[in-house]
Amino acid sequence: MDKKGFSQHISRQYNEDLEQIVTRVMTMGGLVEQQLEAALEALVSGDQEKGEQVVTSDYRINAMEVELDEACTNVLARRQPAASDLRLVVAVIKAITDLERIGDEAERVGRMALHLLDEDRRRSPMSEIGALGEQVKNMVRGALDAFARMDAEQAVRVAQEDIKADAQYDAIIRNLVKYLEDNPKSVPPVLDIVWATRSLERIGDRSRNICEYVIYFVRGKDVRHTSFEQMAEEATGDRH
Repeated sequence: MDKKGFSQHISRQYNEDLEQIVTRVMTMGGLVEQQLEAALEALVSGDQEKGEQVVTSDYRINAMEVELDEACTNVLARRQPAASDLRLVVAVIKAITDLERIGDEAERVGRMALHLLDEDRRRSPMSEIGALGEQVKNMVRGALDAFARMDAEQAVRVAQEDIKADAQYDAIIRNLVKYLEDNPKSVPPVLDIVWATRSLERIGDRSRNICEYVIYFVRGKDVRHTSFEQMAEEATGDRH
């Protein structure tokens, strides 16, 4: 097995097919990161051009998901992979689904941003929302890095950051609910902000999912719906 844990095969083409698939996942991930960055700029600073860019570019991520899904299907049909190779293909199929959905959430943030006026932003906890955006942006980057290196321990560390993202989200929503109670006429713009904030929180969840797929590939353990402590045990093989 090579440094990423991929099995090496007599067929050089098989090795290249698997490595190319992972490389294409990272390319897709890079595009998702760009979309998220642009969506955050549109939401927090009111950059209309960035908002339009996100809304009109989502199709590129969708197309990459379809292409990668087809590539994985071809490997399954032609190579009938087993053991770690099969786990790799399964992990890729799941990861690209979450990346596509992160792209959808970024597109939603960009679309909500286009509805807001500068006055709406001044009345909103944009600094806190921006901090949540930076938090989930770092989670996406960390999850992709863990996936690129198939690093289970880093995957656990990134997944645990979702605790902080959830706490930030809860605090923002409490703030917005209180504002609505005091300013009931502001419901439409505040709801746009609520939906955008919800999308950011979901991006954190999707990033955690990608980390779980890394652990699945490396350790052969499904850690979905487990505690962070159990996830760490499976990732390190450290049982007490």
